[in-house]
Amino acid sequence: METQPEKIQKKVIYLTFPPEASGKPLVCDLALNYQLRFSILKAQITPRHEGQMTMEISGGQEALDRGLAYLKDHGVGVVPAAQRISRDETACIHCGVCTALCPTRALHIDPATQLVRFEAEECSACGMCTKVCPVRAMEILIENGAM
Repeated sequence: METQPEKIQKKVIYLTFPPEASGKPLVCDLALNYQLRFSILKAQITPRHEGQMTMEISGGQEALDRGLAYLKDHGVGVVPAAQRISRDETACIHCGVCTALCPTRALHIDPATQLVRFEAEECSACGMCTKVCPVRAMEILIENGAM
């Protein structure tokens, strides 16, 4: 009997690293030890050596569960990113500035129409587009309302 390949799950998560964990290759271990793929969307280390990172992570559900448990076991805070991006279609002037910063290419220029297209299901909600949109057509929405 043939087994079905495990469905790949994709999540955007926010990680907080205590000072004692911020210098360790814990995120790299997710790829090496758990066969997870990740894309770092935003990261910083504070003067007190605490780290914050927003990343998109993907893999099989069992590997995700084990990988996230590994991070928690090392003192890393793991929470799902509770935001999404919305675009006001009437406000957008299709300048394309947002497309240069979009890490997932959810925002891209349609070659046929030369208009900016927004594929919400591809969006990782990193918020980069909201910072550069000259007419504020892009907006971060937090779970039950606007930020």
